[in-house]
Amino acid sequence: MAKVGGAIGKDYRSVGVAWGVINHLKSVKDTPELRAAIEEVQPEKVKFQLRLGQSKPIYNAFKAIQDSPQWQSLSNAQKRIVESQIKEAVLNGVALEDDKRKEFNKIQQELERLSQKFGENVLDATKKFEKFITDEKEIEGLPATALALAAQTAVSKGHKEATAENGPWIITLDAPSFISVMQHAQNRDLREEFYRAYVTRASSGDLDNTPIIDQILKLRQEKAKLLNYINYAEVSMATKMATVQKAEELLEKLRTASWDAAVQGRTAAYFSLPKVMDGLFNLANTLFGIDIEPADGLAPVWNNDVRFYRVKDCSGSPIAYFYFDPYSRPSEKRGGAWMDEVVSRSLVLSCNGTAPRLPIAHMVCNQTPPVGGKPSLMTFREVETVFHEFGHALQHMLTKQDEGLVAGIRGIEWDAVELPSQFMENWCYHRETLMGIAKHYVTGETLPEDVYLKLLAARTFRAGSLSLRQLKFASLDLELHTRYIPGGSETIFDVDQRVSKRTQVIPPLPEDRFLCSFSHIFAGGYAAGYYSYKWAEVLSADAFSAFEDAGLDDSKAVKEIGRKFRETILALGGGKAPSEVFVEFRGREPSPEALLRHNGLSSVTASAYLILFICILSVYIDSK
Repeated sequence: MAKVGGAIGKDYRSVGVAWGVINHLKSVKDTPELRAAIEEVQPEKVKFQLRLGQSKPIYNAFKAIQDSPQWQSLSNAQKRIVESQIKEAVLNGVALEDDKRKEFNKIQQELERLSQKFGENVLDATKKFEKFITDEKEIEGLPATALALAAQTAVSKGHKEATAENGPWIITLDAPSFISVMQHAQNRDLREEFYRAYVTRASSGDLDNTPIIDQILKLRQEKAKLLNYINYAEVSMATKMATVQKAEELLEKLRTASWDAAVQGRTAAYFSLPKVMDGLFNLANTLFGIDIEPADGLAPVWNNDVRFYRVKDCSGSPIAYFYFDPYSRPSEKRGGAWMDEVVSRSLVLSCNGTAPRLPIAHMVCNQTPPVGGKPSLMTFREVETVFHEFGHALQHMLTKQDEGLVAGIRGIEWDAVELPSQFMENWCYHRETLMGIAKHYVTGETLPEDVYLKLLAARTFRAGSLSLRQLKFASLDLELHTRYIPGGSETIFDVDQRVSKRTQVIPPLPEDRFLCSFSHIFAGGYAAGYYSYKWAEVLSADAFSAFEDAGLDDSKAVKEIGRKFRETILALGGGKAPSEVFVEFRGREPSPEALLRHNGLSSVTASAYLILFICILSVYIDSK
């Protein structure tokens, strides 16, 4: 086992780590030179990955391990690695005959190229649109932070005289700018202009992603046929907890959970980034017994705003490191927020072979940067996003698996990987945690009680609107990867409109081209897997309810349960089936009750979640 794992690690280490750095820089510091370099070497990288994934000697070695008398003596983590590698090899085409393997490899090369181009088009289309404004009446209602950002953008574009008070202002489709307009601008025409620009990104001219989407879907379908699957969704589900049928059951039952969108109060002045990060690190110390300290200068960074941190255990020894890149940079950085690994924990790949290599993570957000001498003032949604991504980072960094292929987030079924991230979001509503970070950046005043109560009250509305949004995305994703026929009588936008009629209270505009910027499924890892967010929501809410049941005011109990969460959900990684890991933490199978309580769902929706629970329970039973 060690010899095979070592062979894979040593073959893949130089390419995997180097390409991970390149891919990361592509996301946070995109340049024409980097694009050209990637385009030149990417075919060789894909060729190497395919050779490794289709290696008969490695595949046969894993099969021999599985069939050997020593199989029962392996640990659960080692068994999971073997089973996963065999399954991945089959999905990578190891069993295909020569002609079909060549066709499979050609498809994979083209899919990599198309996904790369899709993401580039979205970034270029986003930064291409900007509106120059000199009349302050056009931007009435925008908060001071948004005006300062718009003036700062104008200065960066050559308008040196621009100020937040007098302009001129430049507003873009970058998230902090766009969201501010949509939430606060009194000018209805301005909101409509920006909305139309946003939902039609990358849908025309040289940046049109429409033909790319059709080609991606066509190639994914061909790939599925070569592997003897009905459609690409079946391929995707082969490495997940759910099945297509169970995922579609979930989405259909949740379709009735539609209600008005949330209304968020103007709380940005109370959430400065330094205070939020201090509170987040204090929470991590309380729950998981770790200390996080700045380690700036210890590692090179790609932008002066990027921070580097060291994570220590209770003995003071380093156990992990992570980068944090918080601010939006529309000229070079793609939108959204994510966590990814730099390197994973691994004993085989350690320097001395005795102590495991420590994990390092990237944590990337796109929030409002500091403007006018003020710190970055965050919306409450941006606070939730930071907590969310930190949850992913914790699972990567606090793993205790020494087998690199199942350490941290590796080897975890995709529809369970959101558990720690969504779990951490719950703490944003915990009074002690929230009041600890919600301090006015000038006066130091704590968030007023009435505003805190409004945030709590708004949670059900926010959950509803987000649920509705996620439901559409997930349903559309599965529809495109199960029933849609590229080049048929129905276009991808017809499918979008059809799905939206079932999942949206207000249907999209006829000219809506949201799919052309749906990077999650066309340039990311969520193809036929977007439903995972909803799947993991039940697990994460139930995990948090363990703290509620013990009493959130009982510091001793909170610490005890936090340590248990660390030793199970965060420590075991992909070394154990997620259904088993959850039971080890919670002492029972998952229940939807906590999610129903958190979201204030109706009895009708409760029935829907009860069916979801039955689906999850059946997966657990099937896995035993």
